[in-house]
Amino acid sequence: MPSWQSEWFRRFARLSKPNVAGATSDIAELRRQYTYLTDRFGAAPGDVAFEAGQVGPIKGEWVKHGGGGSSEAADRLILYFHGGGYIAGSPETHRPLIARLAQAAEAHAFVPAYRLAPEFAFPAAVRDGIDAYRHLLARNVDARSIVVAGDGSGGGLAFAVLLAARNAGLAMPAAAVAMSPWADLSLSGMSVLTNRGHDTALNWELLFLSARHYLRKTNPCDPYASPAYASFRDFPPIMVHAGSFEMLKDDASRLGDRAADAGTQVSVEIYDHMQHVFQANPYVPEARVSLARLGQFIRQRTPRA
Repeated sequence: MPSWQSEWFRRFARLSKPNVAGATSDIAELRRQYTYLTDRFGAAPGDVAFEAGQVGPIKGEWVKHGGGGSSEAADRLILYFHGGGYIAGSPETHRPLIARLAQAAEAHAFVPAYRLAPEFAFPAAVRDGIDAYRHLLARNVDARSIVVAGDGSGGGLAFAVLLAARNAGLAMPAAAVAMSPWADLSLSGMSVLTNRGHDTALNWELLFLSARHYLRKTNPCDPYASPAYASFRDFPPIMVHAGSFEMLKDDASRLGDRAADAGTQVSVEIYDHMQHVFQANPYVPEARVSLARLGQFIRQRTPRA
């Protein structure tokens, strides 16, 4: 049974859910929809510091658990990719969620400000992600201390970066974590249809138009765009969390299937009656449970030196 807090927020969110009026492709309006969603994230914890930074050519933001210390020398480092349908979002919009994950994992994080569509279409985001990872390794950050993570489209991007790292012969990170990942831009998952009446964050038009801006004429089944079609051979351990009421529930399940097919250690947890990226809501017990589980997973796979 879902908590009374989550049920209350679900009903409120349903009443205030934005719609893509007339299936507009106007990028400013689409970005406004994503801004509305991130405005629900609440405030960032007070004991986490944020600093502008750059890794190689990739600008972004350092998130420092405990308020200070050397980010790159941390025992644990989360390379985090923010959500926003590949067309919106920034390290700043996702500060509360990333900070809570960093707290739970007792880790620092680097959040790349990867290029967004339609100004920079696929594969710009993947190139920025793999460049950030490659330059972390070049700075002598131990791959065994790095965990790649993300939410929504950033969750899908985290797996695309893993795919690029493996195919480039780079040392693989210690683990991968995703919250409500968007891993199939062809929108072929059955939950896209069955949960459209339950999902208070997303709708089909928003996903379709975001994918169109990002992909342009690229095949949506390209594994670097939709990791649900990739082979997860030689991937590190994976943990994925999603909500049973979200349209992208099947994307999470299919990532688990790909990992299992490749013999990769994987844990997929679907939280009953939860919404897209429910971990961002600081007021529901399920969010705290999920973040605690993700943090424990990260800590177990990146033991302190």
